[in-house]
Formats: sequence, C-alpha cells, structure tokens
Amino acid sequence: MKSTAVVFDRPKKLSLQALELPNIEAGQVEVAVQYSGISTGAERMLWDGSMSALPGMDYPLIPGFETFGQVVKAHKGAKLKEGDMVFVPGANCFSGVKSMYGGAASRLVVSDTQVLPVSDALGSDAVLLALAATAYHAVSGGGTQEPFTPPDLIIGHGVMGRLLARLTVAAGCPAPTVWETQPEIAKGAQGYEVIRPEDDPRKDYRAIYDVNGDASVLDQLIQRIRPGGEVVLAGFYKHGLQFSYSPAFGREARIRVSAEWKRSDLLAVNQLVNNGQLSLKGLVTHVQAFHSANAAYETAFGDVSCLKMVLDWSAHA
Repeated sequence: MKSTAVVFDRPKKLSLQALELPNIEAGQVEVAVQYSGISTGAERMLWDGSMSALPGMDYPLIPGFETFGQVVKAHKGAKLKEGDMVFVPGANCFSGVKSMYGGAASRLVVSDTQVLPVSDALGSDAVLLALAATAYHAVSGGGTQEPFTPPDLIIGHGVMGRLLARLTVAAGCPAPTVWETQPEIAKGAQGYEVIRPEDDPRKDYRAIYDVNGDASVLDQLIQRIRPGGEVVLAGFYKHGLQFSYSPAFGREARIRVSAEWKRSDLLAVNQLVNNGQLSLKGLVTHVQAFHSANAAYETAFGDVSCLKMVLDWSAHA
C-alpha cells in the first residue's frame, strides 16, 4: 500500500511523494492520519537548511512530529485496537528517505507503545500536544527531579508562549507577564498580561523563560532578573549564544537549557487537557489540505498572523 508523504527534497524545496507503506508487525499499528502540524521551530530549520547536522540527518527527509489520526489496523496482541484515535510523535516507516521526524504522511506504521491514545473530540487541536509537552517539560524537567521555578516572565506570545502561560495559570501559580513586540501576536491572552518589553519597568523577575529562540536577547533578560534569578532557554536557537559576564556575575544569574519533552510530559499534558485544566483552543489558526503543502509551509513560516498551520489529510483516499 502507498502512503502520500511530505518530502523535503532539499532546503526550501518539497514534494508530495507516494511511498510504500510496510506491513505491520508485532507491536505495531497502522494509522490513517487526519491532521499533522507544521512546527515553526525545528521543522522550520529543516525547511530552510539551518538545522545543525544531527546523526542520520540528510535530504530527502520527511518532517512531522505533531500527528493525529485513527488506528485502522492493529497487529494481533497490540495494546491498541482499530478505531482508536491517537497522537503520533513521529514515525520511521519509509525506505529511501530519512525520517526527521517522519509524521507528515497520510498513513503511518508505528509501534503501539510510541503513540498516545487521545480524545477524538480534540480534532486538529491534538497536534498541539507535542508543544504543550515541551512547555510542560521546561517547568517539570520530565518528572525526573523537583519542579523548577515557574515563569513570572515569558518571552514570546506564539503558541509555545501561550501554552506555557496557560500551564502556569492552570497550576495555580501567579499569572506570568508575557513580552511580545508584534501587536497582532500580542492578542488573545487568557488570564495573564501581554506587554511590550519597553513598557515593563521590572528588574526583579525570579524566572524568565525565553520561547522565542532569539539568541540576541540574553543580555537584556539577565538584566531583568533579581539576584539569584534564572533565565531558561526553552526556544530553538539557530545561532550561538553569548552574554556579558559582568551583569550575570552581579546577579549570580543561573542559565538553564530546556530540552525536548519526555513521555511523562506528554502523558501529563494529555491528562490536563482531558480534565479541562488546560485548553488547546484558539491556537490552530490555519488549516490547509495536504495537496497544498507548498503553500501551507510558506504561510506557516512567512505569515505573522499564522500561529499554527495544520495539514488536513482527512480527504486522502
């Protein structure tokens, strides 16, 4: 059977290709994809060629780690059954192309322990679970240690910034301040304040979380923390990071890097969504049919009004 996949042939060049789908084996399921999200972090860097080389990375490659679909085949003994709705955080089931991260396709074969059963009511919002888990990981550390100091300042009001702010409020912590320089993106706050950096006089923040991925602001952020405060780098950075030592020394600043989410983070945010503590609503702003993938990627990376672009695979035969 063939599966249609988004393939980055080279930087800034993609195609839709019909690739052979393998037969399912023990512990695997076949998923008919309904929606896949386009990431403006790691996936954008794969798209424009600025991603630092990773083991096994090469073009052509299939992107996608934000996928929602339905199990249509389950191998005997699988934990999931046909009809289950699942979130798929990537796949590696095609020959002849690299999977980085392999989830942007109409059909996938994946391990039943890799996917996560989710509510079918989520629809296209389900693709946001990976970003929600990333935001949760920044504070929880994947459940491997004591939770970190929650943010009282978040840099950036994109999807990641909004999810982090919503999670902070949902946890019962004081509502964080969010910095955003673009008026269109500054809209849509739920239970917290969004302001411009120049309108904020505070210089005593305990924990500033940067989710913009702007390497140039580190000095500015260090000057906004109180002595012993922390700057958390939770974005994805194209360029090297540097900072002036004297201001950091004077504040005895702590700088922490937050990496990718763990399975425990994904389970946690799915539970928060299911019990109504965390809303994913209002974050998917654009949905486009898979056959218009080229236009969808251009919009996702070039239109400031696009918070989250989702490819719709539901009409695929």
